[in-house]
Amino acid sequence: MNNAVNHFKTITEHKMLVMKFCFQCGLYVQGLAHDLSKYSPVEFFEGARYWSGNESPNNDARKAQGTSYAWLHHKGRNRHHFDYWIDYGINCATKIKGVDMPKKYIAELICDRVAASMIYNRGKYDDSLPYKYYKRGEDQLWFVSEKTKKDIGFLLTMVAEKGHDKTFEYIKNIYLKGRKR
Repeated sequence: MNNAVNHFKTITEHKMLVMKFCFQCGLYVQGLAHDLSKYSPVEFFEGARYWSGNESPNNDARKAQGTSYAWLHHKGRNRHHFDYWIDYGINCATKIKGVDMPKKYIAELICDRVAASMIYNRGKYDDSLPYKYYKRGEDQLWFVSEKTKKDIGFLLTMVAEKGHDKTFEYIKNIYLKGRKR
């Protein structure tokens, strides 16, 4: 029962922080709707069962079960995850391929990464952490489109070098309006 309460607090704190960041970027509807699927039974109960407070419970679910059913449900319903943007490849070298993510979902992904880094690194957060997390797994993102990887890398580098507030301002005033960098 205690894990359920703690998991609820964690996902709600994360959701509220992402909402704040999305609002800074001018993404009001996305901020309000962000991660609502985490409150669904398939995601919530698995998350509560494997909650630790210092990393995603999906990782512990994978270790224990071989997969995370919560993650399979989550990534299929939340467009801010690049895993959502996968389709069958036709006339390409791979059976599956990444589709370019729309900019508004890349922006939400950046808000999500900053918030997750803050939540899981309490008291030790700095703006380089979302970029470092991305770089650690970048070699496994062969299925993500090159344009999407380029935009994510650019924006997370900006977070690391200029801070998240300046990056969110850039996202709102330049990136989402299609202006040149």
